[in-house]
Amino acid sequence: MENCFVFADALGPTKIVHVYEPSIQLRAILVVDNVARGPAIGGVRMAEDVSVEECVRLARAMTFKNAAAGLPHGGGKAVLFGDPRMDKSHKQALIRGLAKALRTEEDYIFAPDMGTDEECMAWVRDEIGRVVALPRDLGGIPLDEIGATGWGLLTATQVALQFCGFEIKGARVVIQGFGAVGRHAARFLTQAGALLVGVADSQGATFSAEGLDLADLIRLKDQGASVVDYREGERLDRDAVVGLPCDIWIPAARPDVVDESNVDRVQARLVVQGANIPFTLGAERMLHEREVLVVPDFIANAGGVICAAMELHGATETAALQAIEEKVRRNTRQVLEDARARHILPRQAAVELAESRVRKAMALRRYSLFSSAPGYA
Repeated sequence: MENCFVFADALGPTKIVHVYEPSIQLRAILVVDNVARGPAIGGVRMAEDVSVEECVRLARAMTFKNAAAGLPHGGGKAVLFGDPRMDKSHKQALIRGLAKALRTEEDYIFAPDMGTDEECMAWVRDEIGRVVALPRDLGGIPLDEIGATGWGLLTATQVALQFCGFEIKGARVVIQGFGAVGRHAARFLTQAGALLVGVADSQGATFSAEGLDLADLIRLKDQGASVVDYREGERLDRDAVVGLPCDIWIPAARPDVVDESNVDRVQARLVVQGANIPFTLGAERMLHEREVLVVPDFIANAGGVICAAMELHGATETAALQAIEEKVRRNTRQVLEDARARHILPRQAAVELAESRVRKAMALRRYSLFSSAPGYA
């Protein structure tokens, strides 16, 4: 087992739970990072190569995301080992098993993430009831179906472009990851006048300087095919997406897809992070030195968790979309204005904004007594 306390600091994590049930091949990790602002909301991520370290980093991103968005929730994340494309009956058994194993962890509220969706959340509801982002038939606001995160990415992009000196109309967009986040981001951006020139999924990438037909790409994905099966584009290796020429580059897949070894390949003028922790800090510093603007993940992609929190507190779908636009617009502008005025990385400005809110909440709760205990310094 990894020494999890290597990753601890004054904010958390509060709890790390390992789940193992060999009878159904269930292996999972829950990290509850910080609950000073309220119970943690964070998605269940399903992949074959998740780890404690990744889960801790993702949980911290959720703490900052919820705090920056002004939500009465802390941050957490669950990771479930397995191929999300596995047989549905086995996947259901794993999700239900995880829910039952975590039924007493009341500081954590289940939500969807990479590899899970609204149907998975319906299974969780059936087992323990502590969940958000349910199907519409169960009274939920299906954030993946309506494109809540993509809606927020559009808003963040529109604000960021005011700091970049070019307009969205005609701007060339490349999106890495073409799942629920990526396809909706592409939809909203192209509706606003952008030109989608490149996309990638787990099988590969496709590129066309003249533009890609979004409807055809979505049709392919709905049929179970890959974007590399798009006939009119140039077929490429999936990692080639990092270096495709564009104006706006949106990572919407896995963590750490751009680091110090490949950041020099990025040819965009603006990066809006649709995935959680998609770049290393070193990569962001190098882009900053090249005057490439990077809107941090927990500022740009907060639409999903804002929608989830609004559902939890009884809001309508229309109110949720309005809240996403309002909160993401305000936070993006505040972070970028602060970064420009102080000549610092946007991430530094974003972290300072979120961390100050978390620390204020900690100071008002008994939780703050633990901030000076061994292991939390």
